[in-house]
Amino acid sequence: MSLSQRNLALLLIAPGLALVAALFLYPLCFSLISAFTGPQGGFSLQAFGKAWELYSGDVVFTVVIVLASCFFTGLAAIIIAGTLTLGENRWIVGTLKALYRWPLFIPFIVAAQCMRTFLAKNGLMNNSFVSLGLIEPLQAVSYLDWRGIIATFVWKQTPFVALLLAGALASLDRATLEAGRNLGASRMRVLVELALPQVMPQLLVALVLSFVTMLSVLSVPMMVAGSQPTMLTVDMAFRINAYGDYATANALGVITYLISAGAAIIYLKRGMAKENTP
Repeated sequence: MSLSQRNLALLLIAPGLALVAALFLYPLCFSLISAFTGPQGGFSLQAFGKAWELYSGDVVFTVVIVLASCFFTGLAAIIIAGTLTLGENRWIVGTLKALYRWPLFIPFIVAAQCMRTFLAKNGLMNNSFVSLGLIEPLQAVSYLDWRGIIATFVWKQTPFVALLLAGALASLDRATLEAGRNLGASRMRVLVELALPQVMPQLLVALVLSFVTMLSVLSVPMMVAGSQPTMLTVDMAFRINAYGDYATANALGVITYLISAGAAIIYLKRGMAKENTP
């Protein structure tokens, strides 16, 4: 590449780099510096002490909610992708293929509103159970708490994980799977013992991306639950909107960075261990 071509390449990527620097790197650096700066200036961990004193329960709540959502999302995605790949009933496979992607095109805030309508005490689910005679009206309970958050996250993220997993399963050598079936293995056993071990890296990537996505959502915990304990995104918004306390909010942001980094490190270690395996 000649010098003029290099300059042209730099000129072409300069707008993109400038946007990344202005919209991501500068706010990130500002948040980090603010989180480690005391009221009188200088280095301080006071904001982290205050964040942990006030919101340590919410930190644990956030991690538990996101991990539980990832578990159920992975389980639902395996069932959907396995049915699409190994299912033999054309009607079920065709219907599932037509329906499972729909939540991908629904924003989180709309999904949260849908769940409020569905899971409320007088919502669609309880009214349907009462109409069918399954429960009495006084037995209806609201699921707009941690259960509603998990249900919303699983409903919203399952299509994303299932899409990646179904693609990976479709690319497998069908001869191996057919050999298992010919030897008498059930579809469940072929899926669990033959197919899933081969697509585990793709499943792990999808779950790590879902973990980070769910960790950053504000609308779902605010609209579906709205009470204590709640997730860190709600706490950050509350510290800024109610008190203008950017230092504590940024300290909570750094804690969120560290949780996300933990998920990324687990994924990278697994990938490096696989590459080093002879």
